[in-house]
Amino acid sequence: MSDIQLIVGLGNPGPEYKNTRHNAGTWFVEALARQFGCTLKLENKFFGYTGRITCAGQDIRLLIPTTYMNKSGQAVSALSGFYRIPPENMLVAFDELDLPPGIAKFKIGGSSSQNGIRDIVSKLGNFKDFLRLRIGIGHPGDKSRVTGHVLGKASQQDQEKIDAAIDEALRCTEILLKDDVKKAMNRLHSFKVE
Repeated sequence: MSDIQLIVGLGNPGPEYKNTRHNAGTWFVEALARQFGCTLKLENKFFGYTGRITCAGQDIRLLIPTTYMNKSGQAVSALSGFYRIPPENMLVAFDELDLPPGIAKFKIGGSSSQNGIRDIVSKLGNFKDFLRLRIGIGHPGDKSRVTGHVLGKASQQDQEKIDAAIDEALRCTEILLKDDVKKAMNRLHSFKVE
């Protein structure tokens, strides 16, 4: 069984960002909360929306920061510090430029160019080895178009692929919580939407 105690979904706050690719991590945690009948509530001391679910007998906190993406670490460090959740017991979901829509992958540690992940790493004292869920949003092809891409809405076809990858990631997260990360990775990493 995994020892995940906190699942975080990264995105930007506000209605203008709700349907943008940068909020793929938020979509994942919202879907997880719906699946478990959990209502996320705004908690200002944690700079985000929080909730609790029980899966495989484990008590798991959910968090969607209300800070902007590049300040995600503020919310994560506030909640994990308050509940004494070590970084290695966290799963952080976020949008990934380097994966196409329809692909999602678990990853433990490593570097990232994603601003939210970078801020979390710095706020956790440069601890990098937490579990990540990378949700593919595709790359626009040119560095100069990245900002517009992540802050833009996906095409209907791409959105359907992203949603399908999130659905599969939900199933694999249950496997992760009930069994182990290797089994969850094997299943999720073989999933592809054509």
